[in-house]
Amino acid sequence: MKSFTVSRRSMLLASAASVAALGIDGAAQAPRPPKPQGDPQPGPPTPDQIRRLAWWRAARFGMFIHFGLYSVYGRQEWAMEKEAIPISEYQQLAKRFNPQPGAARAWAKLAKAAGMKYMVMTAKHHEGFCNFDTKLTDYSSMKQGPKRDLVREYVDAARAEGMRVGIYYSLMDWHHPDGAKCAIDEAARKRFVTYTHGLVRELLTNYGKIDVLWYDGSSPLNAEQWESERLNRMMFELQPDILVNNRNLLPGDFSTPEQRIVAAAHGAAWESCMTLNQSWGYDSADDEWKSSRTIVQNLISCARDGGNFLLNIGPKGDGSIPEETVRILTEVGRWLETNGDTVLKSDPCQPWRPSYAGFTRTGNTLFMHVYFWPGGDVSLSGLQAKVKSARLLKTGQPIQFTQDLYRVHLVGLPMEPPDFPATTIVIECDSVPMQNSDPELRLAKPRGGVGIEA
Repeated sequence: MKSFTVSRRSMLLASAASVAALGIDGAAQAPRPPKPQGDPQPGPPTPDQIRRLAWWRAARFGMFIHFGLYSVYGRQEWAMEKEAIPISEYQQLAKRFNPQPGAARAWAKLAKAAGMKYMVMTAKHHEGFCNFDTKLTDYSSMKQGPKRDLVREYVDAARAEGMRVGIYYSLMDWHHPDGAKCAIDEAARKRFVTYTHGLVRELLTNYGKIDVLWYDGSSPLNAEQWESERLNRMMFELQPDILVNNRNLLPGDFSTPEQRIVAAAHGAAWESCMTLNQSWGYDSADDEWKSSRTIVQNLISCARDGGNFLLNIGPKGDGSIPEETVRILTEVGRWLETNGDTVLKSDPCQPWRPSYAGFTRTGNTLFMHVYFWPGGDVSLSGLQAKVKSARLLKTGQPIQFTQDLYRVHLVGLPMEPPDFPATTIVIECDSVPMQNSDPELRLAKPRGGVGIEA
């Protein structure tokens, strides 16, 4: 995934560019590295995208899996670069990389228990190690430690649990000899692009139907240099129904805000990807776990604005899942057993206040998900639709309420929350629920004799 620190590659490329600019012998003809590009955003979906995206928009919740040699090292997926580990030293991890049989089945079972509908696994991360059987390099799980095709095991496990299958592929490669050189040497670029396209072809040919291709790591080239248009044409020839993100520097089918929730414009598809703690790859010292409440909040926030939530796990080097990961996702799954339809089958939703709750909607029904239970009563300001009824989803208990121009006041609630990590209140309205919190409305509110009223 992305890192915002200066890497060894950045320093090397900057040095090469400086030498070339100064016209020093042996470097005067070397081209400058391309300027970094932002990930382009998809526009309004085309009819074909609407067709291909139908299952994905309905799925809403997916599992991201970062798994590679960095999982053995246990200091996150960027350790090779951030710690400047020599390649000769780092690649020794491949000899120790031997995930236990059945590890992928445990991932898929946990995804299903958590209420997730699709999975995306790293086939190759920036470190360059291939978790699959490839004819293009010996730096792979088939030729090194495991002597097994880990992508095959993952694909089979995901399908066995009814999951849609996504494959992550990093264009960036810290191990390949042309991985950095490609930015300043045209012959190296051609070799590396041929290698890259060849690996993608294998991934889209050897594993049956693939539902998502999740690119990452577009540095150090731009879209033209990666020959991304040609790469995507090949992808759709091999997998006509596949979805592709925007990280090979083309708009793709969906955007991928990272560690933040940002809805796309123009009705375009989007997916927020986040870590469960602070790390993508396994970090044995990272104990900054997000709570199940935070995960539910994030899922609701994505669903409210019509997006997907791709939540990452980082298995250990042996493929086992950290205990905290299992605990948190199990709590989320239990909540979704009761509340899932209110989130996973919801429509875009406009209400967003108060601060202790989040909202989703299906038709004229508003779902108020209370994270921080105040006890006794809750309020919803500025609701424009007329409320017909309200009840607790968990228990079915009817809720009494009053409504005026300024708020809906729900009263007589139990003092303790009836559900965890959030309690859902079902509010039936006579029209699509919209909230008005404009300053004009607040200015018109009676102040009970404070000051001089006109």
